[in-house]
Amino acid sequence: MNKASLTVYLSLSLSLILAFVLTVLEGARMSVVRMEAECVADIGMNSVLAEFHRELLEQYDLLFVDMSYGSASCRPENSAEHLRQYMENNFITGRNGMKPVKNWLSLSVDRANIKEMSIASDEGGNVMKRQAIAYMQENSMEGIIAKTIGQAEELHEWGLETRDIAGERESIQEQINAVELPKEEDEEGNRKEISFDNPADKVNAWRGGLAFRLVLGDTSHISGTVRSEDCLSQRKRLRGAGMRPGLRKPENLSDHVLFDCYLFDKCGWYGNELEKSFMKYQIEYIVAGEKSDMENLEKVIKRLIRWRETANLIYLLSDTGKCAEAELLALTLTSIFQIPALVKLVQASILFAWAYLESLADVKCLLKGGKVPLMKTSADWKTGISNLKDFSGNIPDGENQGRGLNYQDYLRIMLFLEDSEEKNMRAMDIMEMDIRMTEGNAHFRMDACFDSYLSDISISSAFGYHCNIQKRYGYD
Repeated sequence: MNKASLTVYLSLSLSLILAFVLTVLEGARMSVVRMEAECVADIGMNSVLAEFHRELLEQYDLLFVDMSYGSASCRPENSAEHLRQYMENNFITGRNGMKPVKNWLSLSVDRANIKEMSIASDEGGNVMKRQAIAYMQENSMEGIIAKTIGQAEELHEWGLETRDIAGERESIQEQINAVELPKEEDEEGNRKEISFDNPADKVNAWRGGLAFRLVLGDTSHISGTVRSEDCLSQRKRLRGAGMRPGLRKPENLSDHVLFDCYLFDKCGWYGNELEKSFMKYQIEYIVAGEKSDMENLEKVIKRLIRWRETANLIYLLSDTGKCAEAELLALTLTSIFQIPALVKLVQASILFAWAYLESLADVKCLLKGGKVPLMKTSADWKTGISNLKDFSGNIPDGENQGRGLNYQDYLRIMLFLEDSEEKNMRAMDIMEMDIRMTEGNAHFRMDACFDSYLSDISISSAFGYHCNIQKRYGYD
């Protein structure tokens, strides 16, 4: 009887112990299921990020995954499928012939979706800009930042960008035209106003598109045209969730200048063209936004002429000697009319024309690699009033004293003054153009590139276990 009771007691004890052991094993398996699911999710998400676009990294040092993977299909589902495949492959431990063999947990992916993406063009291109700035922060740029901001502030203080010098000149010309001049009879007995040969009229005749060719010379070598519908800045873009939470938006002045430094590091401009580029004058494109190299360069040069004309006029009006020269020429031209008011108007028109002629000489010097200070002194002045009187389209070269700003410096100021979002979008236009020239990237789009994403993953086991995982991964 005692032996039987011992057997019953042992049986009951063993059943309790076995239940405890099985419970522990079950708990261990559930923990392992969760741990393996988390590990495989990490591996899968990292594997997706490891598919960064090689050409984008090589040419622009940016880390983005192209969700089109070289095709014309730009869909988040493409990357989600890559994520699912990576995870499934990590659940397989081997193969029995053609049949995959899973481990004792027998896990599989039920769902692998991508809920959010930080796309390069999101938030006005700030997602791309953040990476570009991070790349430039590895270099010491304090000197360039301070220099560019200082030059832009000086340009603003003198009103070189905002002053309506063309309106002032036209107003003076209208007043000259409104002056009633004496009349004389011609051979046929008709009475006509006596005209005078104002040299300012000859200079003003070369304004506009003619000035562009005067300072540049031969333009036959300039080519490169892009279709507007191919540009990120012009088309309807794919949109993501914006910048990854926790990251600072690039908004302060030093961020903008650092990004400009990045663009000068990666792009070409007049006098520093890149062989790899579709458009040769890439910085000019970012500043001007026109569809051809010719139009972009012309727009930049006209703006540069306007800046220099304004600065030169400010100097001329402060130089009593040159003002006296202009007044003497005006007196000589109008002496027969005996109209004092006309003298001052003609003197002003001469000063405006002289400032313009000097600006043409300045820009010609800049395009040849010379330097021109933002605001001149008498030592920097190139032209004389004789150049004005004899002008027929010939621009004096003048001596380059090597003092002041070069073409790149002026271009850097223009870039700094450009609207931040426009600049970001046009920079990505350039990136698309260049990368589409490389093999296998004919359909490349910056708005199909992401640098971080939020996944929604569901994993289950053949033994009835199930877990949901949400993770956000991106490039730091």
